[in-house]
Amino acid sequence: MNEGQIQRAVMQNLWLRPAPNVFAFHVPNGGWRSPIEAKILKGQGVVSGVPDIFIVANGRPFALEIKTETGRLSPVQRTAHVLLEAAGVEVATAYGLDQAIAQLEQWDLLKGKTQ
Repeated sequence: MNEGQIQRAVMQNLWLRPAPNVFAFHVPNGGWRSPIEAKILKGQGVVSGVPDIFIVANGRPFALEIKTETGRLSPVQRTAHVLLEAAGVEVATAYGLDQAIAQLEQWDLLKGKTQ
């Protein structure tokens, strides 16, 4: 599975079996941008390296970075994760779908368990 497929499967789990009071969303920061569009987005507050999925549950913030099983975090992503953690956000990186679902279950953001 590529990152996009993993992310879709993760979001389907969050939509179909969320724990109570869970709100999840994706910030579409990735992808190619023209230099002008990139400058406009940066001026509007887009920050490089933020995780793929943000979740708020009962006032607690979570951020999940999705990677393939062989993926790696970039230096910009590592920095964003450190800054988010310093701000009080629970941040994790999941390598593959199984790790992503396990992380959401560990955070008690899904109803039931897959295993």
